[in-house]
Amino acid sequence: MSFRRAAFPTRLKEIPEPPVKLFARGDFSCLKSSDAKYLCVVGTRRASQYGVDACRSIIEGLCGQNIVIISGLAIGIDTVAHESALRAGLKTTAVVCSGLEWSALYPRQNEKLAKEIVAAGGVIVSEFGDTYRPHNFNFPQRNRIMAGLSDATCVVEAIPASGTLITARLSLDYNRDVLAVPGSIFSAQSTGTNKLIAGGAVPITSSKDILEFFNINDSENSTTKAVENFLEHCSPLEKQIFELLASPLPRTEIFNSIKENAQAVSIAISNLEIRGLITLSGDLIRRNKN
Repeated sequence: MSFRRAAFPTRLKEIPEPPVKLFARGDFSCLKSSDAKYLCVVGTRRASQYGVDACRSIIEGLCGQNIVIISGLAIGIDTVAHESALRAGLKTTAVVCSGLEWSALYPRQNEKLAKEIVAAGGVIVSEFGDTYRPHNFNFPQRNRIMAGLSDATCVVEAIPASGTLITARLSLDYNRDVLAVPGSIFSAQSTGTNKLIAGGAVPITSSKDILEFFNINDSENSTTKAVENFLEHCSPLEKQIFELLASPLPRTEIFNSIKENAQAVSIAISNLEIRGLITLSGDLIRRNKN
């Protein structure tokens, strides 16, 4: 499908140089809801484990909210953003700088992810023809569309002089807010985000910060839905551990109660903690309040 400028979301028509035409695979109408909030999430292709974990936690914590996640389908933080949105049951949009024929889609590694986005009611968009192969100068062009489609841009990790920071600058040029996840002063991947925060970007340390920014009430219903959604995607071992924690338990008691090797149990506990389902306090593990 292709859409002329008149059919674009108002947000995109407002930028100085909107595309003349957009090609789309999927449900283009998900970009035009008057009730939804549109959050662009971007970051470095060379994401650290901290960046991956932070991106997952923040986006998956938005489960049950009417927030559409927009990113660029690139390897790294973009991929994590799309995958996390799908896990949380959120609509997600990928803006690419290639054609939309599966044989031309860039990056090739994310063809499966692109198909999952479309199958889940999201959309893949591009301003380039079906079989177009991208060039380096196409990436900033793509970034302006990402920024233009969004109410705000959240930067998870960024090195200096990166395409990620171009997206942040474009968001500011379009009078959109920029949010950023703070990181270690010893991490090159956090140099850009920490500088954005020093320059006035809104610091984001959890999904609650996103909800507060958008003035969304985190109702008990949406929180319960988030837990149900997370459990749906958990492994049998992770579900078993979560069920054991009807009341807080020492770590050693969990290991003694489950007939699995210690490494598998440790990984499952870590995964539950990353998803925000449990909290570790010393040797005691408890479910988070829902």
